[in-house]
Amino acid sequence: MNRHGHFDAFARGLHWLMAVMILAMLFIGVGMVASVHLRPALIDLHRPLGIAILVLAVLRLGNRLRSPPPPLPGDLPRPQRIAAKASHWVLYTLMFAMPLLGWAMLSAGGYPIPMFGGLHLPPIAPHDPDIYAVLRAAHGWLAYALFAVVLLHVAAALFHGLVRRDGVLSSMARGRA
Repeated sequence: MNRHGHFDAFARGLHWLMAVMILAMLFIGVGMVASVHLRPALIDLHRPLGIAILVLAVLRLGNRLRSPPPPLPGDLPRPQRIAAKASHWVLYTLMFAMPLLGWAMLSAGGYPIPMFGGLHLPPIAPHDPDIYAVLRAAHGWLAYALFAVVLLHVAAALFHGLVRRDGVLSSMARGRA
């Protein structure tokens, strides 16, 4: 159990790297929908970035299980404790679900999934237009959910850092004081 009141350096590094990557993905997704001209280039960026997020999510979950987060402040009300834990597990679920849904969606659509250097991912779903349509809709709706959860996460972090000043934000921002 982590009783040091801070996240380890690996957890902090993964958190901030993935935060930048996930925000980039959200903006890339908006750009893919909004621009016909930029769509091919954005898709070429979106695929490998999504798989990179999936790989980092596996590392992050493994590190979290090995090195649990510091305890929440003792005076934090129970509903906020429940919301904090639930929102983190929702974030983890979405960090896994979004890339896997995208990969399955492309597989169901019969699209090749090129990565870097000629590497192609194998299909993980059968080629089926009906499955493609369901997965595409799910990927889109979960993107909205991810955006909402990220906004709530940032709001909660700012609340802890600026209003409560209870060390929760600094435990991820700086680690050990």
